[in-house]
Amino acid sequence: MGVPVAKNHLDQSPSAGIADQGRTPRVIYLLLAATFVVILNETIMSVALPHLMADLHVDAPTVQWVSTAFMLTMAVVIPITGYLLQRFQTRPIFTAAMVLFSLGTLIAAIAPGFSVLLIGRVVQATGTAIMLPLLMTTVLQLVPVQHRGKVMGNISIIISVAPAIGPTISGVILNFLSWRWMFIFVLPIAVAMLLIGMRQVANVGTAGTAPLDVPSVVLAAFGFGGLVYGLSLIGGKSGAQLNMAIALAVGVVGLVMFVLRQLSLQKKDHALLDLRTFNHPTFSLTIAMMAVSMMALFGTIIVLPLYLQNVLHMDALSTGLLVLPGGLLMGLAAPFVGRLYDKVGPRPLLVPGSIVVSAALWSLTLVTDSTPAYLVLAAHVVLSLGLAMVFTPLFTVGLGVLPPSLYSHGSAIVGTVQQVAGAAGAALFVTIMASQSQALAGSGSVDAAAAGGVRLAFLIGAVISLFAVAAAFFIKKPADAGHGPHGEAAAPSSDLPAEAAAAESNPAR
Repeated sequence: MGVPVAKNHLDQSPSAGIADQGRTPRVIYLLLAATFVVILNETIMSVALPHLMADLHVDAPTVQWVSTAFMLTMAVVIPITGYLLQRFQTRPIFTAAMVLFSLGTLIAAIAPGFSVLLIGRVVQATGTAIMLPLLMTTVLQLVPVQHRGKVMGNISIIISVAPAIGPTISGVILNFLSWRWMFIFVLPIAVAMLLIGMRQVANVGTAGTAPLDVPSVVLAAFGFGGLVYGLSLIGGKSGAQLNMAIALAVGVVGLVMFVLRQLSLQKKDHALLDLRTFNHPTFSLTIAMMAVSMMALFGTIIVLPLYLQNVLHMDALSTGLLVLPGGLLMGLAAPFVGRLYDKVGPRPLLVPGSIVVSAALWSLTLVTDSTPAYLVLAAHVVLSLGLAMVFTPLFTVGLGVLPPSLYSHGSAIVGTVQQVAGAAGAALFVTIMASQSQALAGSGSVDAAAAGGVRLAFLIGAVISLFAVAAAFFIKKPADAGHGPHGEAAAPSSDLPAEAAAAESNPAR
């Protein structure tokens, strides 16, 4: 059976601007630049958390929602992008995303208290959520299959490096100015990207008539929101255990109902997220491994600055500079990993990469209140190298096995899982750290108790990372990924529309 909504997005003419190959790099590079700016804000507040706790009078479990709410909002909004990418063209979607991001940045910059700051972050995240699926879907449509590893390497820079260097940028700013300047500096950049994009971003695809299923959006919000909120209450005060159980129950029920509704709607090709993507085992494996990796990345990004500042008593600037080498390494390695993927496939990268990530997390379970900073730096650099070897192959092979009719749904699912896992990792790591620190408070110094909390948080991450190591051995490069060895069309399958199969014969479309 065909997928009419996907047809609208793939059935293109030269007038749509796709046939003009000279414009293709400009579209991708503009989207890359804008996506880097918006995703940078996902973790730019991590080093500022102690400053926010003092300035806005909130505790650690509360203040971490500045980052967690950002990721959670993205997880709720990203599923809707599958509808947006089928319903509207590239330029209006880009414009809406950057307007929302700029508005949220302004609200956060002038926020008088924590609640308004949180609102600003949510509005920011709404715009950010649109950019990543827009970028990925555009790349899948415009880039020939044999060159996707290299381009996905550039996307990996955005996804991994932007969050990784956020703490460095915020550390430099906080050394001289207040936390508000992190938003004040970003605002003119965001507005400039908006104005440039409104003139330069070419439309990719034609507007379709895809329906928006509102109940699916509501169920996704309850499902993802309940899970992440419930995780944030783990190890909390005794009175919070009931709330945790209720939140987790709501999350599980919401996700089950969401899945059942998608399975029903996809029979009519009206699903908010088409779960037929999971009929491809490689896609399912990459999603699972990506979830584990994102939990490790964002949990570390949140916990490590807290450890450096609250236990080792480093200032914000020193903390930011310490995590900078890891972020830069991820950026330098991503294009190289992408080119290597095009030559050797995913397994020779994923297996050693996942082992390196796990080893780095296990090494962080040994930190104390007297661990030298250079050892923490070494562990973070090793972790960053491992993640650089993991992300590019996962994105490339995971989305590459899908037919064009499922590109937008695959991109939305990848983004959703990435953000939910990141939000869950951040909430879980911080909550476990705070709970264990409180439990150890009476048995030694404050710093020793805090270090004990950090060790337990990283222990949980290290155990989880073992699942990624096991999964890496089962992921292999697909024989054709829906294309022949040189990008020609494979034989159309029974569940692909003829138009989508024909579109495969020209990967640049």
